[in-house]
Amino acid sequence: MKFTWFNLMPWPYLPDDFRQKYRSVWVDIDSKLFNPEKSHELYNMYIDLLEHAGTLGFDGIGVNEHHQNAYGLMPSPNIIAAGLARRTRDVGLVVLGASIALYNPPLRVAEEFAMLDCISGGRLVAGFPVGTSMDTNFCYGQIPALTREKYREANELIMRAWHEREPFAFNGRYTKLRYVNIWPRPIQQPHPPIHIPGGGSIETFDFCLDNTYSYSYLSFSGYVRGKALMQSYWDRVAERNTPDTSPYRAGFAQTVCVADTDEEAERLYSKHVSYFYNRCLHVFPGFADAPGYRTIKTIQKGVLSQYAPPASGGLFPLLSWKEMVEGGYIIAGSPETVRQRMEEMIKGLRVGNVFCLMHIGDMPKEKSMYSTQLFAEKVMPKLRNIFPEYASDNRFWCKPMANRVSPGALPAEVDLRTMANADD
Repeated sequence: MKFTWFNLMPWPYLPDDFRQKYRSVWVDIDSKLFNPEKSHELYNMYIDLLEHAGTLGFDGIGVNEHHQNAYGLMPSPNIIAAGLARRTRDVGLVVLGASIALYNPPLRVAEEFAMLDCISGGRLVAGFPVGTSMDTNFCYGQIPALTREKYREANELIMRAWHEREPFAFNGRYTKLRYVNIWPRPIQQPHPPIHIPGGGSIETFDFCLDNTYSYSYLSFSGYVRGKALMQSYWDRVAERNTPDTSPYRAGFAQTVCVADTDEEAERLYSKHVSYFYNRCLHVFPGFADAPGYRTIKTIQKGVLSQYAPPASGGLFPLLSWKEMVEGGYIIAGSPETVRQRMEEMIKGLRVGNVFCLMHIGDMPKEKSMYSTQLFAEKVMPKLRNIFPEYASDNRFWCKPMANRVSPGALPAEVDLRTMANADD
């Protein structure tokens, strides 16, 4: 099993009446709610949490890309990943990811991911999401019906840039370049492993299978509701006569809260879970699924965006803690309770990659670190060998260099003087 500690970096200062007074947390959220001075402390806290997780045995620490929202303050995940590359040693840098259809030219993604792989010594796990309709269509103005075509062309350009050793011209419909010849190039060859976050479209299933990418469902509805979608993916794998059914072809994001007892988990975390589901996921229905964003096949299959609210006007109903836990929205409780439900989730969905959301909503740093440490020490080790027959499948994870450098200490002024005169 591969476990990634994943951080959305939400804004924790939304008012209590946010749902009533503001129509959406995304796209047109009132910018007056953002405080730059508070964000200074907040960003550094989130980076502290990621770095801490990197010392506890997690396989990866994860970041992603969103725009114009209070749900996740990471318009540029590569900036965060670059800082993490210098301050962590062995953990994978999971960037899920760069929304490649938004870049002009998308060659920028090939270059920046190559930089991250070189700085980190081959620790990059790359992600190419299509992007939510809010980000892609409303914030960045991409035409919904052309988004996937542009996305596929961007993927072709990035892969050719990583694979081909001589300069070449690229004459796409959306990007035309006389010279493609990236410097630097990634350490991992032929390219870093690729994970594709998706929401259930048949085309994304096929895209992952065609390219040997891992399909990841980043859901907030939890593993109970996610089972139907993941089963659709595995059904598609079978329909395509894919030669193997490695669980590492798939991943799933799950909110996890661990405490000494089930009762303590509710006492410590319930208000932060409520904050996230009822404020951070308050998306205006008109932004959730622009006409043309979903393909015909996906519409025929009845797959809706998880951000598309029900008719009542709320993305998620106002559920109690008990309903959240029993419905699988969150996995929470004592280490043993969490272990049992994580095992049920992993086996039921057949996923070899789990993206653990262990900071949620307005959760303070200390609570997140407490939950994370309990999971790392008392839960994660017991889940490692669920799929022993696939232990040698390393296609979907990073392959770091054996001899990686560590950040050098800053020398004192006298040392600099001595070094400067060493050759005289």
